[in-house]
Amino acid sequence: MKIQFTFLLVCSFLMMLITAQAQESKWPKMDKSPMQFSYYPAEVAWRNYLQDDQRTMSPKIKVSYSAPAMKERKIMGALVPYGKEWRMGANEATEVTFYQDVEIGDAILQAGRYTMSADVNENDWTIHFSTQRHIWGNDNRDKSKTVASVKVITSKTKATRESFAIGFREIDDHTAHMLIEWENTSAAIPIKFNVASFPDEDVSPGDMVHYPDNSAYVNYLKPEELDAAAPKVKVTYARPQMKDRKIFGELLKYGNVWRVGANESTEITFFQDVMIGKESIRAGSYNLYAIVNESEWTFILNTDRPAWGSANRDETKDVATINVPVTQGKETLEALSMMFKEIDANNVHLVVGWDTTRAALPIQFK
Repeated sequence: MKIQFTFLLVCSFLMMLITAQAQESKWPKMDKSPMQFSYYPAEVAWRNYLQDDQRTMSPKIKVSYSAPAMKERKIMGALVPYGKEWRMGANEATEVTFYQDVEIGDAILQAGRYTMSADVNENDWTIHFSTQRHIWGNDNRDKSKTVASVKVITSKTKATRESFAIGFREIDDHTAHMLIEWENTSAAIPIKFNVASFPDEDVSPGDMVHYPDNSAYVNYLKPEELDAAAPKVKVTYARPQMKDRKIFGELLKYGNVWRVGANESTEITFFQDVMIGKESIRAGSYNLYAIVNESEWTFILNTDRPAWGSANRDETKDVATINVPVTQGKETLEALSMMFKEIDANNVHLVVGWDTTRAALPIQFK
């Protein structure tokens, strides 16, 4: 009986503790400045109700913000003072998500999430986009993380907007305006989606080799030199560097297919029909691959162009393979290098070198 009584006493205590904790829990009240979400295009928010291609449409922009109300207050120049930075909303900093790269003013913003704020003046606002997130408003924000700013001229609306709001107006297929309105003030931020794309500096820069060498600059040759300079072969390839790595057997594992370069597959162009080993190859452009082994390489010509590397190569498009021996040079080549070595009037070798390894693709002109 004593054990049962003790057990009941413990259970009663635990129930009282749980009840007390439940009573002490504080549930959030309805916020006076409720969160709002605005999408562009707007219908992407309910695409699961749409049909056909619209059902799989992709969002371009989403804005999350808190929407305070006027409540008979004067807003611009009073609640929102001129000459100061404003969070454009209430509570947490307004956040915008770009689902693709966009151009705003003179800046290109990469796809991602940013916070927004504005320097507010009577006739214009300067809108700031920052990579600093999870901040409450814009006080003490790290301005070094501002990645774009754009000045926009404000306008006056006839109708008074009671609650702060952010929306979008489509201009054309490549441009939309993000509209920010409250009271009788409206600001429009032009956003462009057809962003110009420029490559970063490549760590494996591209290069070309020609045979004959002077076929690359026939515009500098004398008329009597042009026939001999007619192009026969050109190779375009990207040149990776060693960078203190062991190349053959490690970076390039033996038995694997290699693009004979980096980035896109190396391209070899024949300006006339040629023989590669026993195979007759018609004039044209081909991918050049190689199966790399310690004592020999197997060069492969393939017509499945263009291709990025050798992954998933369509072997049915291989038009020639040839095994060649590997030799060792005295000079260590930091960057992958190619050159043509003339054998005679009808034969040339494309010599591929990296580190101290050398392999030569024999080419016979018909």
